[in-house]
Amino acid sequence: MSDDEREEKELDLTSPEVVTKYKSAAEIVNKARQLVVSECKPKARIVDLCEKGDAFIKEQTGNMYKNVKKKIERGVAFPTCISVNNTVCHFSPLSSDETVLEEGDMVKIDMGCHIDGFIAVVGHTHVLQEGPVTGRAADVVAAANTAAEVALRLVRPGRKNSDVTEAIQKVAAAYDCKIVEGVLSHQMKQFVIDGNKVVLSVSNPETRVDDAEFEENEVYSIDIVTSTGEGKPKLLDEKQTTIYKRAVDKSYNLKMKASRFIFSEISQKFPVMPFTARDLEEKRARLGLVECVNHELLQPYPVLHEKPGDLVAHIKFTVLLMPNGSDRITTHTLQELKPAKTIDDEPEIKTWLALPVKSKKKGGGKKKKAKKGEKTEDSSQAEPMEGESNGAES
Repeated sequence: MSDDEREEKELDLTSPEVVTKYKSAAEIVNKARQLVVSECKPKARIVDLCEKGDAFIKEQTGNMYKNVKKKIERGVAFPTCISVNNTVCHFSPLSSDETVLEEGDMVKIDMGCHIDGFIAVVGHTHVLQEGPVTGRAADVVAAANTAAEVALRLVRPGRKNSDVTEAIQKVAAAYDCKIVEGVLSHQMKQFVIDGNKVVLSVSNPETRVDDAEFEENEVYSIDIVTSTGEGKPKLLDEKQTTIYKRAVDKSYNLKMKASRFIFSEISQKFPVMPFTARDLEEKRARLGLVECVNHELLQPYPVLHEKPGDLVAHIKFTVLLMPNGSDRITTHTLQELKPAKTIDDEPEIKTWLALPVKSKKKGGGKKKKAKKGEKTEDSSQAEPMEGESNGAES
């Protein structure tokens, strides 16, 4: 489909079929995340876990829409990444990499799935240990979880992107943590994982985005990364970068044969979605990718790190801004957390957490009468994420 055609027929949440595709993609990526978490054990090779996550998404999406006349694209929307401890993001190594998980590691899982270009992404943090997570590890995960809960309630029609940026920094500070700089939450559209409307994680003079207001029928990927360190991650080794996305608005006549070969393969297999170099012919890929990146035909997703000893937590979810309120379609079940810090003395954060996620039905929708002792389905008290005693109300 050409960009013009796509623009002409832009589909959004007013179409029930679109909502179904988002929710189907979310169901698959939620299961893929559960699968990867269950396989996270000491001495497990990280690349094996990444491959299992991607293979599950490909298999599950491959079983859908098989018998339709018009081919529907579906599959991985963001390759599975497993970033450990002070590594912030995008670690999805090549098949030859021997890095393994160890007992006590703080493991961040990040992945995405799409059906017909409608994308659901999820990010989750899991500590490789038995029993409750305590100390600074619990603080940093609770900070990410509580910030995600606050963001869910502030990403709503009429609110501004800057409201979310300010709020999540206040939440992190309550846990004596930092929101990591450079992380962006994006609006998503069909085949667009990084739309123009953006929420900054941290506002500073170097990073500016346009002010924007959230609107009904939009979809967002909300990306929260917290750190016990300074929150200013660095690129240590460009060779660790394995995830790229084609920059569809750029063109250049590549000089090297290997580059032309690999760019042709990318254009056919991954015209718009991010992909991993593991899915390319590996030896030729390493040669050809460099020229493609140097001439901005590909956008790299670098592997970033905080300082050794810092702990980084990541929570990402997909939310549909429906007419009856926000619908978070990707979820994560956290381990039991016992953070040292609390939000007990933070009335502003508590006020945000008390905001409803769903709005009350307008007009003549009759409410069911609750049986004695039951609560009515009023969303004036927001639904907590599964396992939420874990920080948002610690």
